Amino acid sequence: MEEIFFDKLRKKILPYFESGDGHGFDHVDRVYKLALKISADENVDMDIVRAAVLLHDIARSKEKEGLAVGPGRYNICHAKEGAKMAIEILKETSFPEKKIDAVAHAIAVHRYSNGLKAESREAEILQDADRLDALGAIVIVRMMEASFKWGRPIYDASIPVKKTYDGSKSTLINHIYEKILKMTPDSFKTAEARKIAKGRYDFIKEFAKRYIGEMDGEL
Repeated sequence: MEEIFFDKLRKKILPYFESGDGHGFDHVDRVYKLALKISADENVDMDIVRAAVLLHDIARSKEKEGLAVGPGRYNICHAKEGAKMAIEILKETSFPEKKIDAVAHAIAVHRYSNGLKAESREAEILQDADRLDALGAIVIVRMMEASFKWGRPIYDASIPVKKTYDGSKSTLINHIYEKILKMTPDSFKTAEARKIAKGRYDFIKEFAKRYIGEMDGEL
């Protein structure tokens, strides 16, 4: 597909996104750039990669409108619902029909907390690109924005770090240890993503360590 198609698709889906929650269209733009970068040396269908990245969070707003069923969990999963929405959206365009199911699969399995296996290289690239945006300096700013918006503390020494992430976000620093640092560089599927992840992982790990040290007067 020509670049003009994806420019039109981008404009078509912008109304589905809102800003300020860490998953606005600025997140999609970053994931898109990362996906292009880590696809450079991969034998993949770029039509599938590009469409899947642009549409992967299409159902985020719909998820938040659903009923809460636990800490940070709703009765609508944006990955599962987004895959269905992507099929309908792409059917309204000139996108090759034979590639639509592959786009839907990539979207359906992209969510880190669902732990689903990607069955195609294109889906692995979306997983890698999306998870890279949850590491490094970017995610610290995203988490701070969310913490301020929802009135959550950055750090509270009296709140212990949970061994298993349960979807709740008690403090920003706890979230780093409970979820973010579980995304180790060796868990990424592509060589380029593992390379990028290493620097971002080390940065956020050092940030959390230094923040606690400075708050406790040790550094």
